[in-house]
Amino acid sequence: MDDMMSSSSSATPSLHYPHYEPPAEGQRLELAPGIGWVRMHLPFALNHINLWLLDDGDALTAIDSGFGIDRTRTAWEQVLAADPRPLRRVIVTHHHPDHIGLAAWLAARDRATVLMTQGEFLSAHAVWNQLPGHCIEDMVAQFRSHGLDDTRLAALSARGPAYRRGAPELPAHYHRLFAGDTLQIGAHRWRVIVGYGHAPEHASLYCAELGILISGDMLLPRISTNISVYAATPGADPLGWFLRSLQALCELPEDTLVLPSHGHPFRGIRARVDQLVEHHRERCAALLAECAAPRCAGELLPTLFPRELDTHQVMFAMGEAIAHLNHLETQGALTRDVGADGLIRFTRPR
Repeated sequence: MDDMMSSSSSATPSLHYPHYEPPAEGQRLELAPGIGWVRMHLPFALNHINLWLLDDGDALTAIDSGFGIDRTRTAWEQVLAADPRPLRRVIVTHHHPDHIGLAAWLAARDRATVLMTQGEFLSAHAVWNQLPGHCIEDMVAQFRSHGLDDTRLAALSARGPAYRRGAPELPAHYHRLFAGDTLQIGAHRWRVIVGYGHAPEHASLYCAELGILISGDMLLPRISTNISVYAATPGADPLGWFLRSLQALCELPEDTLVLPSHGHPFRGIRARVDQLVEHHRERCAALLAECAAPRCAGELLPTLFPRELDTHQVMFAMGEAIAHLNHLETQGALTRDVGADGLIRFTRPR
């Protein structure tokens, strides 16, 4: 269960990419003083994740941990064997398995402290333990109410909970991060910036002295972060939360070097935010055009995702379709109705 991302519809010519070649798997590339780039394999179409290893005085701090498979463990062993210092801290940006998957394993290696927000810690345990609102059964029921066809619903049910495949164990305890917290990591101070929409309480890290933002999944250069509505919060507007979070990132200096979880480091925060805002505006406009008559999210999947979707992708596509429809409803552009058949349909007000 990785982060299914949709391609951004806008090109990115106004972004600047410093000439960094990604590090080989199992290697660490120094990007700036005390900032190491580590790239790990993901067993999906989105085939990599960027992790960060920071100098922390006589120790090291890892930011995110990778997907919990043997290949990633082997790569970490190679990276850590090249530096005699122990891990002091493992900072987790959010609860998705490509980010938290090996956090418990890494922390146990050197008795490191895990740091993350409460929203992400609790969400991880809710999904891992398949609690109400976070389990496969509730997700399938939600998608059924939004008109997903029986064949795809059956495939999702048969697939079962995939979270533990990427996060075989979770941290049992953690140090809680709050928005605005300052962390001293080695010679540098990092401010915690909390964002919403992609995950309940996603933590990015900003160092003014270095001019670097470790953005996690909140700001990616070439693909748009998945924004989904979950069964636990069926009427939520995560797209609205995400767009507001992006505007907050625009307060950072424009020459900030962004270190994303997927893709290449880049400069041009405002340009990228503008592209993402336009991308979601176009998606909302396409849905509005289809909702002259009442339509379910399941019927509208081809409008947002005209390509063929596998079962893994359907899960994220449905969550994203519902998110856009909920956002339009929140804005008053669509109304919601539950029919006698129990299906939720959206239509433009007359």
